[in-house]
Amino acid sequence: MARDLSAYREVAVESFDDRGTVRVRPVVGQAYHPLLRVQCSRALVAGHPVGTRFLVHAKLTDRLGGPPFLYVYHGDPVVVLSPAQARKFLAEFRRGRI
Repeated sequence: MARDLSAYREVAVESFDDRGTVRVRPVVGQAYHPLLRVQCSRALVAGHPVGTRFLVHAKLTDRLGGPPFLYVYHGDPVVVLSPAQARKFLAEFRRGRI
């Protein structure tokens, strides 16, 4: 079955240290709460320091009625965002909101 690409949205995420484990969360200022879990490939954060921001394509989903989370397909391209690029992306997001 093919992936439904219309379900995926651009989301800015950042890596953070969660008691010794590097995890990924949405950046503050978007439609997604920063406590929402992000499921992605470990290769996404490998080789980048904690706190690095990325632009990914993600979809909101749940697994068998469990808690919702953002899913990032491992084969999609990932862009490392500089601080200026992250500010610009979030500013465009805010302007586009209804």
